[in-house]
Amino acid sequence: MHEDRNQNDQARTTGINPDSSLFEELEPGILRTISATGRVEGGRLRKAFAVFNRAVLGQPLATKEEPHQRLSKVKALPILASDNISSSAYATEEIIRVLAIAGLGALSLTLPISLSLVAVLAVVVLSYSQVIRAYPTGGGSYAASRENLGAVPGLVSAASLLIDYVLTVAVSVAAGVQALTSIAPQLYPYRVVIDLLVITVLVVGNLRGVRESGNLFSVPTYFYLLSLLTMLTFGFFKLLTGTLPSYVPPPDRLQEAAAPLGFLLILRAFSSGAVALTGVEAVSNGMRVVKPPESRNANVVLIWMAILFGTLFVGISFFSAKVGLVPDPTEQETLISQLARLLVGSGPLHFVIQAATALILLLAANTAFVGFPRLSFVLAADRFFPNQFLHRGNRLALSTGIIAVGSLAGLFVVIFRGSVAALIPLYTVGVFVAFTLSQAGMVRMWRREKKPGWRISIVLNWVGMVVTGAVAVEALMIKFVHGAWIIFILIPLLVLMMTSIHRHYQLIAKELHLEPSTSLPKLSQARLALVLVADLNKSAMTALAYAKSLAPEVIAVNVSDNVASMERLRKRWEHWAKGIQLVCIEAPYRNWTGALISYINAISKENPDMLLPVVIPEFVPRRWWENLLHSQSALRLKMALLSKPNVVVIDVPFHLET
Repeated sequence: MHEDRNQNDQARTTGINPDSSLFEELEPGILRTISATGRVEGGRLRKAFAVFNRAVLGQPLATKEEPHQRLSKVKALPILASDNISSSAYATEEIIRVLAIAGLGALSLTLPISLSLVAVLAVVVLSYSQVIRAYPTGGGSYAASRENLGAVPGLVSAASLLIDYVLTVAVSVAAGVQALTSIAPQLYPYRVVIDLLVITVLVVGNLRGVRESGNLFSVPTYFYLLSLLTMLTFGFFKLLTGTLPSYVPPPDRLQEAAAPLGFLLILRAFSSGAVALTGVEAVSNGMRVVKPPESRNANVVLIWMAILFGTLFVGISFFSAKVGLVPDPTEQETLISQLARLLVGSGPLHFVIQAATALILLLAANTAFVGFPRLSFVLAADRFFPNQFLHRGNRLALSTGIIAVGSLAGLFVVIFRGSVAALIPLYTVGVFVAFTLSQAGMVRMWRREKKPGWRISIVLNWVGMVVTGAVAVEALMIKFVHGAWIIFILIPLLVLMMTSIHRHYQLIAKELHLEPSTSLPKLSQARLALVLVADLNKSAMTALAYAKSLAPEVIAVNVSDNVASMERLRKRWEHWAKGIQLVCIEAPYRNWTGALISYINAISKENPDMLLPVVIPEFVPRRWWENLLHSQSALRLKMALLSKPNVVVIDVPFHLET
């Protein structure tokens, strides 16, 4: 009997049977679900979708498993650095495309420009190592800018990075498909469709979780590194042995200089090659996916990224300039494909290099699928982004951010027809704005806090601010007329959107805030309830019975434009619902929702302080497709009534058995 009493006490505490197999009681009043799957309620479609979801994405992970989903340095390198490393596949080509405008003689500047970009990369990497140490919880440029410069500079930095992440996906995937069409030209007309399919695969892969995406996407990065280093080794061997083949550009690429080689053209080539610096900030934004100690491991990843990228980029630029490669103006064959054919021949190794390049470019976008969701998570936590971006899916992935970046990138791909040359001018401008603001923020932080070693750190960040600021101004000037103006419309719009979201959340928090003196509001029991009835049936009878349990007086309201049907309802009413008042409203203009709201407004005007329950009967079919056969008028009524103050909308479902 004593045990029975304890079980009854537990049932009163939790509201369920203490022997339930779905929950475990941690302490009185606190339950935890046991099963990761649970029971899926609903029709066959809902259950089929749940099965499909688990088959594609995998079984759900518990929150406590999050630390075990972190990545080692070996896996973090391809996930966080693949964007930067992969840009070695097209950065040199973008430099040469601009220099070729001045004729073949200008191609000798390819290597000097590449070396200057590597020098800028070194400055940025050293500067970002300071950001990683100062902000180990992530947020990168946004955190450094907002905390030290203010909300607006922080939001400008965040907006710049968000746009850059979207363009990272679009450019990387488009470049990957371009590499693919270099060895399979017959696929070129379908490049946009292939782009969208690849983005879909990336979305699904990342929804499976960070660890799963690390397992899926690590191999292509190392495959690319091995292939390109092998190609460069062949090249240096042939150079040292004097067997480096000569190159003769195809006749259609031998054009006279369209413009003189001047300072502005060199600056334009530099800004085009600045795509080489994209992806550096992803390590600081996504460092929370790295195993502890996060700061140290993230810095190791950052340094290795710079070394590997610098080696590939300089090597590709060196050999391209050495033999005088000219890019294909139709974009059907990449510069890497031409260089690989020249250095290793047209055999299997050329195919392997192209396959590796295509894979790394297709999957380099994965960096953005880590950076964008993490940054949007931080923004949502600061109330500058919708709360949905805080949501973690069944596999602990930031699902909303992953789907958002994939969808926006797909939109850019469709708009620009999957052209790398068309997308590149939009690229990199925003990221250098973020670089500059973050370095300026770090300079202010060191001057304010004066931590040990601050003098060396402030010099590093000051140099980083000046260098990246100069590149940002130069990129804006050169790329503005080539499409970068779009970015400088999008950034203010994003900042305006984020400030509006923040203001909305502040107003809500102010209205919902509990003062120390706040107590439960004293609400008088409802003395009147309305029931909206279209016809008299079992669903309506159930709603009427429920309304009688809420208030002593119940009024049923029927709105119709058919006088005969209203009269039939009134005759039936006396038999089935005697004792409950029925009000019929004729709506000759068929504005049923407007008529109901007008009637409710009239009642509320007579009783302004009265809480008015409005009960809506609704029958629920067993099969999902049967809902398509009905007008869903109950849903429209609920949406209309939810905005009315002092009106409580209650839906009473009646589940059909057949």
